[in-house]
Amino acid sequence: MSLPYEKIEAFGSNRIVHGFFGRQGGVSDGDYYSLNLGLGSDDNADSVLENRNRVCRVLGAERLYSCYQVHGCKAVIVGKETKDRMVADIMVTKECSVALCVLTADCVPVLFADANARIVAAAHAGWRGAVGGVVEEALDVIEKIGGDRKRVQAVIGPCIQKDSYEVGVDFRDEVLTKTAWADELFELKRHKKWNFDLPKYVAMRLERSFCGSVVSIPHDTFSLETQYFSNRRQNKLGNLDYGRNGSVVMLKN
Repeated sequence: MSLPYEKIEAFGSNRIVHGFFGRQGGVSDGDYYSLNLGLGSDDNADSVLENRNRVCRVLGAERLYSCYQVHGCKAVIVGKETKDRMVADIMVTKECSVALCVLTADCVPVLFADANARIVAAAHAGWRGAVGGVVEEALDVIEKIGGDRKRVQAVIGPCIQKDSYEVGVDFRDEVLTKTAWADELFELKRHKKWNFDLPKYVAMRLERSFCGSVVSIPHDTFSLETQYFSNRRQNKLGNLDYGRNGSVVMLKN
């Protein structure tokens, strides 16, 4: 079975597997074509489950865990008995064959690995979560269970890129009130409208928190229509629902 996905070859170690999955290789139809991994979407539930099973088979996972994401900073420690779809935006585990899956459709997915401590984590960083400290909380939780942030490798996956992310004055004011240093990430395009570099913002927050290394995959979910789902693109088309891309990390036995 062919299931395309992106990865960073140097991420983690040969005992850590990961992948950034777009919309190709699944069984869903219509607006959810084809690899929609979002259980919270209005897609056919059997199709979503088959799509998730395909990801499990490709990565060798026993089960794919994802959360009910609320753009916050809550973290859960995931084990093989953990219930799926807990309310949280961060998952962390030390258990093998437990695949952590962040669901996004323009927001920033971040995968973490401390290969030495054998800890992996995944975070959903929408702009509100990023401003609120979601990546810092992920690093804090990794350290609480035995990791070291200076060893942690972080990979920022496909998300909306600066050229596609137009925001208004209220958005800019809220970001700069919390993080004045982010002024350089806004580019004025027209009257009271800026383009904002959200993935760079997330990367800078990781770097300022002494994360060991940060790498980004610069694919734009908004403009790459055949490759990725995008909430903003669907909104511009007048559609209320959308498929979800999946960013997955797992420890191997």
